[in-house]
Amino acid sequence: MATENQHPVTVIGAGPVGLAAAAHLIARGLPVRVYEAGATVAAHVRDWGHVRLFSPWEYNVDPMAREILLRHGWREPAADAFPTGAELASAYLEPLAGTPELAPVIETGARVSAISRLGIDKVGSRDRADRPFVLTVIDAHGGTRRELARAVIDASGTWSTQNPLGADGLTAAGEADNVTRVARGIPDVAGRERTAFQGRTTAVVGAGHSAATVLLDLARLAEESPDTRVVWVTRSGNLARVFGGGSADRLAARGALGSRLRALVDAGRVELVPGFAVAGVHRDGDRVALEGRDTGGSRRLCPVDRVVVATGQRPDPNLTREIRVDLDPALESVRALGPLIDPNEHSCGSVRPHGHRELAHPEPGFYTVGIKSYGRAPNFLMLTGYEQVRSVVAALAGDLAAADDVRLVLPETGVCSLQPAEAAQGCCGGTSVTGVAAVEAPSSAEPARCCGAAA
Repeated sequence: MATENQHPVTVIGAGPVGLAAAAHLIARGLPVRVYEAGATVAAHVRDWGHVRLFSPWEYNVDPMAREILLRHGWREPAADAFPTGAELASAYLEPLAGTPELAPVIETGARVSAISRLGIDKVGSRDRADRPFVLTVIDAHGGTRRELARAVIDASGTWSTQNPLGADGLTAAGEADNVTRVARGIPDVAGRERTAFQGRTTAVVGAGHSAATVLLDLARLAEESPDTRVVWVTRSGNLARVFGGGSADRLAARGALGSRLRALVDAGRVELVPGFAVAGVHRDGDRVALEGRDTGGSRRLCPVDRVVVATGQRPDPNLTREIRVDLDPALESVRALGPLIDPNEHSCGSVRPHGHRELAHPEPGFYTVGIKSYGRAPNFLMLTGYEQVRSVVAALAGDLAAADDVRLVLPETGVCSLQPAEAAQGCCGGTSVTGVAAVEAPSSAEPARCCGAAA
């Protein structure tokens, strides 16, 4: 059997963190292969290309990637400018992937569907660590092949596995039957999808920054088209994180996002329906109505034309079914990170620096990085992912001194001055849209008029 060191390190995903991992591996002289399921690099980023990040360029560029780019005459954007997703892709990720160092090792249209060890399944233990990984790769034409790897860095993210509408984490009743009236993530309300929302009533479900972005876009559309109506449905009545810390937020654009949304709610331009646990979506003529059901009984909102599900994402567990991973039982994050990032208990500033040791699994040589390492927790920043892969790659290169020298300084949200119960005890770490922060805080707004009524 060939030794594992003859095989490359495989990186799954060519988004910001995956490409940063490739840059660090190349800088260390380690062979690497990057597989990207999308037709281009940064495919997930392009999905929300119309959205402007609230983290400026200084937080969005990996230091090693910067070094490679500058060697080839790259003109770095202004550090204090705020890129859209499309600008992040075109001004940074595309040029990085096109450098002579990275271009030969990236394959797009190549989806890794499974990971195992060569000649042995998940149960077998004998000589397990000495066997290379084997990956099933499906190419753009549907062909399937197997590739070997010395180690695997999973930076595939969670964007492609959006959470369902149901507040219990399950698909809501009728959700599958009303797909033409349900949008997910962050639809381009002001651009290519404008006609689907203009002059209509839309209910946005969710309480994170993705939901806030959609609500602000819809409110702007309503200014131009007054018959456009916006309803905001949240499971909790505590909306602190999305309203944020205002001027106290170290990421000023994030603070402004929350402040603008709060002002819209206070002015009645966004009708807030808090404490509504969605259980179903049902056809009502040409419209749909959301049904809520919990221990307090059942409610039904007034019919709307469209529903936007902005309830976050979750990891896809199928990829790692045949290897030994250790996940937090609640968050599906790497287990070691769970207590540090749990939005139920996380206190401000408690996300301590973490690297290869926290990101490793019982399967030697396998690491989960980027937003996927946080599982269902929402408080991720690209800056975190860059430091993660720097540490992991140093460990793979045998430089444990560098791998263990992990440094991470995250911008405060500014909501830390709230009492723990009010702040949901989870306010630090910030996020760009690549990791949608979804924490909630108290609101004095009254329930929406008709749409807040009980059934």
